[in-house]
Amino acid sequence: MVDTLLLLSLNGLIWGLIIALIALGLSVIFGLLDIINIAHGDFFMVGTVLAWFVLEATGNFWIGFLLVPLICLILGALIQRIVIQPIRGAAALSIVATFGVSLILQEVVRMTFGATPRRILPPVEGTMPLFGIQYDIYRLYAAGFSIAALAAFFLFLNYTKIGTWMRAVRHDRETATAMGIPAKLVYVMTFAIGFALAGFGGVVAAPITTVDFRGGVDLLPVCFIAVIIGGLGNLPGTAAAAILLALMEGVIQSVANPTVARISSLVLMSAVLLLRPQGLFKGFAK
Repeated sequence: MVDTLLLLSLNGLIWGLIIALIALGLSVIFGLLDIINIAHGDFFMVGTVLAWFVLEATGNFWIGFLLVPLICLILGALIQRIVIQPIRGAAALSIVATFGVSLILQEVVRMTFGATPRRILPPVEGTMPLFGIQYDIYRLYAAGFSIAALAAFFLFLNYTKIGTWMRAVRHDRETATAMGIPAKLVYVMTFAIGFALAGFGGVVAAPITTVDFRGGVDLLPVCFIAVIIGGLGNLPGTAAAAILLALMEGVIQSVANPTVARISSLVLMSAVLLLRPQGLFKGFAK
């Protein structure tokens, strides 16, 4: 029982780090663009599928860590210019538009990749002793890559010119525009980075989960729950909430089934909305 609890807790923690990457992309898009992105789960799915294609084309899974985020960055920029920019400022239309993007991505992937779920073997096989249990080595690699990506994103946000522009536009768009910050470029880069974060999460998760054109459907609600619990627009809070949720679900799954674990997350979200609607982690540095 103790070994099972520890195993599921570790799995939940590592999955939470991956969810944190994806939820951060969702939060930064919402916080800056006021876009309710229904297609964000499919951005993750595109990352898993592109990782599979890169592996098939090159025989080297590690190349996907470089190529897939770059491809997702370009796709995100194109989607923002073609779909999002014309409806900027209309939250209701953003739901309809991103739902359409979601369906298009799913059908394009089903047409090219197929409807049959597939698996990617971990590029690093085997186990190692950890806290008294044998644990999958690749999952530890996944945790390391996720932590590195999270750190790189926050460093980018706080110490680069584009990151400074993003924070300035997010806090006061009119003043930032008056000071000469290219708001349109910031909007494009923000959406593209959100897509790239989700795509990178897809590469990291591809050997852990199945590669499927519907792979992002179940992930989207978890990301929204993390954004709500962490506080709308609170990026560190969103990351912390994603890790908390996945760890909590992992622990609950040691004594109950996954449905009960997901219901627990929904109950926590409801409690946060009722008792602390500004988010559980309000006060975190933004």
